[in-house]
Amino acid sequence: MIRFGIIGTNFITRSFIEATHEVEGASVSAVYSRTDERAKTFAEEFDIPHTFTSLEEMASSELIDAVYIASPNSLHAEQSLLFIRHGKHVLCEKPFASNVEEVRQMLETAREHDVVLLEALRNLFMPNFDVLRQELHRVGPVRRVILNKSQYSSRYDLYKLGDNPNTFNPAFSNGSLMDLGVYCLGPALKLFGRPDGVQANAVKLESGVDGSGSAILSYDGMDIIVLHSKIHGTDAPSEIIGEEGRIVIDDIGSLDRLTFVGRDATTVDLGSKQASHMTYEIQTFVNMIEAGERETEIHSFDDMLTLADVMTDIRQRIDVRYPADA
Repeated sequence: MIRFGIIGTNFITRSFIEATHEVEGASVSAVYSRTDERAKTFAEEFDIPHTFTSLEEMASSELIDAVYIASPNSLHAEQSLLFIRHGKHVLCEKPFASNVEEVRQMLETAREHDVVLLEALRNLFMPNFDVLRQELHRVGPVRRVILNKSQYSSRYDLYKLGDNPNTFNPAFSNGSLMDLGVYCLGPALKLFGRPDGVQANAVKLESGVDGSGSAILSYDGMDIIVLHSKIHGTDAPSEIIGEEGRIVIDDIGSLDRLTFVGRDATTVDLGSKQASHMTYEIQTFVNMIEAGERETEIHSFDDMLTLADVMTDIRQRIDVRYPADA
């Protein structure tokens, strides 16, 4: 049984705990919060036996084998490195870190300490993403890919009222690309590899982060258009378009429904019903630990580094910079 400690007492960690109930070989044995009251309240709600208000104590504790990190993006690298150096396996929420240099350091340190380090980019681990890879041949030569993840953030209302929530604060390495664009870029790079060229544009907020944006990844004979936003929403699906048809993806973040539409307008449902979205990344992580594996083909060290590199490149092009970049 892999005993997890979790960092954070937010809606994401709640989803994580619920997902562990569907995972073989996983349990949550400890939670960290900055305040003892918050940690104990959360622990009681979910029947978690141990609480910590010190990350150092949690990292050195024999009560956990691994940690799930769901803190603000700017803290991912620092916290991951702390637990790695204490010999703990690390499952860290997307985006992995603030920039490619932090990711490179995280990966190198994980190798040195022989632990599992994995970015929890959930859509890459879902069964329907594997279906998408296997069924891609249906569209014939791919000529255009349009990937969209745009949803209005409730925090944007606070921002417009003059508040500065974490969601739109560069100190926390946030913004539309980091929070939502990553759901598009992860699959794009996994399916088609590193692009030959990148163009990018964004609506930059006064706080210094991108509220929405777009990117064009250029390849020989095709291009990928990435659309992302936290200041407006749309139900527009994503599409992989080829000479023989297209695959329509209802939501690139969850891949709950995949449909092939042929040139003659015939349709075929490709996807299957999936469990809760976080289940698959957790199960992969647990399986890796139990098997003594340190990388997975689903999202390898090279994949994680390439994703961080392209995202850092895009941020430089739209002039979104974080304190962590210094």
